[in-house]
Amino acid sequence: VSGGLNIYSKEVEDALLAHPAVSEAYVVGAPDEEWGESVKAIIVQRQNANMSAEDAIAWCREQLASYKKPRIVEFVRSEELPRTSLGKVVKRDLRASDWRKR
Repeated sequence: VSGGLNIYSKEVEDALLAHPAVSEAYVVGAPDEEWGESVKAIIVQRQNANMSAEDAIAWCREQLASYKKPRIVEFVRSEELPRTSLGKVVKRDLRASDWRKR
């Protein structure tokens, strides 16, 4: 929920995954003083891709309503993501601001 509007992470993730430079995409809420929460996208790029945060936001703006676009974009390598023993990404860990230090 951002500014009282529901935003579904799956919808934003699907939009990001439709971009040819994106290999994996995860969306979580990040604390925001003005809106309560903001959309944060965590993206793994395909090999040899060169996407910027501005590119990701612009892509989402074309695919989704403007309020659903990410305000924060973070690029990571796939092996950096917190995963269960079965290989599934642990989204609750991604919500923590210090998830990379764990």
